[in-house]
Amino acid sequence: MADGKDPTLVKETLDKDLAKIGRAEAAVQATARSVVAPGLAFLFLAAIVVIGGALLGGQDNGLLIIAAAAIGGYMALNIGANDVANNVGPAVGSKALTIGGALVIAAICESAGALLAGGDVVSTISKGIIDPATVPTTETFVWLMMAALISSALWVNLATVLNAPVSTTHAVVGGVMGAGIAAAGFAAVHWPTMGSIAASWVISPILGGIIAAAVLAFIKIFIIYREDKIAAARRWVPVLIALMAGAFGTYMALKGVKKLVHIDMPHALMIGAGVAVLAWLITHPLIKRQSRGMPNRNQSLRQLFVWPLIFSAALLSFAHGANDVANAIGPLAAIVHAVEAGEVASKVHIPIWVMLIGAAGISFGLVLFGPKLIRMVGQSITKLNPMRAFCVALAAAVTVIIASWLGLPVSSTHIAVGAVFGVGFFREWFTANSRTRLRYIHAYAPNAAKTQYAGVQRRRAARKLVRRAHVNTIVAAWVITVPASAILAAAIFFALEHLFGVVS
Repeated sequence: MADGKDPTLVKETLDKDLAKIGRAEAAVQATARSVVAPGLAFLFLAAIVVIGGALLGGQDNGLLIIAAAAIGGYMALNIGANDVANNVGPAVGSKALTIGGALVIAAICESAGALLAGGDVVSTISKGIIDPATVPTTETFVWLMMAALISSALWVNLATVLNAPVSTTHAVVGGVMGAGIAAAGFAAVHWPTMGSIAASWVISPILGGIIAAAVLAFIKIFIIYREDKIAAARRWVPVLIALMAGAFGTYMALKGVKKLVHIDMPHALMIGAGVAVLAWLITHPLIKRQSRGMPNRNQSLRQLFVWPLIFSAALLSFAHGANDVANAIGPLAAIVHAVEAGEVASKVHIPIWVMLIGAAGISFGLVLFGPKLIRMVGQSITKLNPMRAFCVALAAAVTVIIASWLGLPVSSTHIAVGAVFGVGFFREWFTANSRTRLRYIHAYAPNAAKTQYAGVQRRRAARKLVRRAHVNTIVAAWVITVPASAILAAAIFFALEHLFGVVS
C-alpha cells in the first residue's frame, strides 16, 4: 500500500472496531428494552392521574380518590404481571400456545371476565378480615385501606422480581390485617377467618397437586401405556374434555353469572353435567376424525390435547378475571365509597371506572411484565407437554369446584402451581416405580430398544424432574406473603398517620 500499512492488519483492526460497535449497540438496545416496559407502565398510571384529575379534580377529596386510583392501577399492573401467569403458563410451557398468543388470549379473557362477569359488590374488609366497628373514624378507615393497597402492590411487585408466583388476594388480606392491627389493635382482626385462610395455604396446592397427579395417572394407565394408543384416546379423550367442560360449566354457573342470578351448588352441578354431556357429544366425533390416520405414538396423543388446552387456558383466564379482580381492587372500591359517602360499609358496589382500571391494568401488566412469570410457571418448575398441562388446567377447575362445595377459601395461584408440582412429582415416582410402564416396555417395545428404554428409566429415576430450588422459593414466598404484607401495611399506615395526621 502507498502508506506502507499492511492490508491484513487494517482489516483486523476494522473488524475489531466493528465488533466493539456491535456490542455497544446490542447493550444500548438491551438497556432500551429494559426501560420500555416500566416507561409504558408509568404512562398508564400517569393517564389515570390525568383523566382522574379532569373528572374529579373539582370534587371534595378528589385528590385522595385520584391517588387511590393510581395505586389501584399499580396493583392491577402487578396482578397482570404475577397472578395471570398461572392460567396460561402451562399452555405456553407445553408449546400449545406461543407467548404472544397466550398474552393476547389472557388479556382479552381476563378483561372480559372482570367487566362482564366480575362481582359488582365487594366486601370492604376483604371477606371479614377486620371488624369495621372497631375502626374509630372514616378517615382512619380510608388510610387503612390505602396502606393495605400500597403494601399488597409492593409485595406482589417484589415477588414478581424474585420469580415467585404468589396470591394477590392473600397479599390484600395480609395488607388489610396489618393495617387494621395498626389502626385498631389485634382485637380488630377476625382471627377464625384468618385461620381458614392460613389453612388454604396448605389445602390449595395439595388438593391441586393430588388431582393433577390423579388425572395424569389415568392418562398414562388408560391411554399412553396401551397397545393401541389411538383407540384408547378416541375412547377417553372426549371423556376428559367433557369433564373439563363440566367443571368450567359448574364454575361459571356459580361465579360467572352472579351479577344476573344466584345459582346454588346443586343446580350448578346439574348445569355442569349438561355442559359435560354436550361437550362429549361434540368432541367424540371430532377426536375420532382428528385421530384418523395418526401413527400409534405419544406425539399423536399430544396433538389431541392442544386445542382443549388452549380453550381451558382461555376459560381459566376468564374465570380469574370474574372472581379475583374484584377482590384485588376491593380496597380501592372501599376507599371511593368511604370518601364519597363519609361512612364505612361492610359491602359496597364497585364503580364501573374502578373495574375498568382493574381490567386495563391487568392487561397492561400481563403484556409488559407477564412473560417472565409465564415462563417460570410453564417451563422452569418441570417439563410440560400438552397432556401434562391439560392435567394442570383440569385440576385447577375441579379443585375450585370442590373448594366452593366445602366452603374453603382457596387461592387460584396456589392451586395452579400446586398442580404443576403434582404433575412433576408424580412423574418422578411413576418413572422410578411404575410396573405398568415396565410391562408396556417389555410387551411392546422392540427388542433392540428395550436396553435403551431401561437405561433411560434408570437415568430418569436418578435425576429429579422437579427443580427443588424453584419449589423452595415459591413455597417460601407463599408462607411469608400474608405476614410480609401485614408488616409492610402496618409500617405504611404509621407513616401515613404521621404525614397526614390521621386520627386513630
